[in-house]
Amino acid sequence: MENYNQTSTDFTLLGLFPPSRMGLFLFILIILIFLMALTGNLSMILLIFLDTHLHTPMYFLLSQLSLMDLNYISTIVPKMASNFLFGNKSISFIGCGVQSFFFLTLAGAEPLLLASMAYDRYLAICFPLHYPIRMTKSACVLMTTGSWIMGSINSCAHTAYALHIPYCQSRAINHFFCDVPAMLALACMDTWDYEYTVFVSTTLFLMFPFIGITYSYVQILLAVYRMPSTEGRKKAYSTCSTHLTVVTLYCAPFAYNYLRPRSLRSPAEDKILAVFYTTITPMINPVIYSLRNKEVMGALRRVIQRIFFVKV
Repeated sequence: MENYNQTSTDFTLLGLFPPSRMGLFLFILIILIFLMALTGNLSMILLIFLDTHLHTPMYFLLSQLSLMDLNYISTIVPKMASNFLFGNKSISFIGCGVQSFFFLTLAGAEPLLLASMAYDRYLAICFPLHYPIRMTKSACVLMTTGSWIMGSINSCAHTAYALHIPYCQSRAINHFFCDVPAMLALACMDTWDYEYTVFVSTTLFLMFPFIGITYSYVQILLAVYRMPSTEGRKKAYSTCSTHLTVVTLYCAPFAYNYLRPRSLRSPAEDKILAVFYTTITPMINPVIYSLRNKEVMGALRRVIQRIFFVKV
């Protein structure tokens, strides 16, 4: 076993883009998505920080989502772009571990944060009188901190295992980042027991929050249906639809990728699905929350007025 475990040897990321004009087109598209995600999420964080009207629990949680998405896409795309531009597809053993750690931390923390956002909307709509008491500043900080800490603990366990299993002579990871399931394909040992822990971990960090989110929105829709105010129903439906869009775009491809048995997986399909939760979702989130939200657009106008001292 020790003969195979050459921990000083670099890994090779086979990447996402084929060496053709189509590959170049896809590369440019991913870079544009990266720049849009970078600009959108940074803008949301700054806007929520600068405008006091957005200093509420919902927007505090939204700023944390933007922070996670900013880190998410920055963990994956720069290395992928560098590999394509310079033709050097290698990544060091430690570098692979670091990338895997940050990816898994964010992958575990984001569903928990989305569940916290659903709980916030559930309290605001179903228990409006209790909302100021339950959703205090300390409660928001506790929920976001808990999401980060639990994601980090889960990530530490998976990354430590991935870095200590013996690898065969081939170090070519058929992916565009150091995804643990793709790394397991190179292992020189039976990893079935560990694959079961991946299944359990994905269920705990993805499916349980998704069930909680679904329950929250079922309760919200029932409460909205009983609302006498048409304007209130429209606002609640708008908030719910945007949040459910975010949750579906993130959870569906992630669950399909990680809950399938190895016999049903294919590297090409894994990479295509991974694009959704590593690049597309971080780009779409700020667009959905800004363009479909009157409060955010109003805050944007106020900040622009404050900066340029002109009426917009």
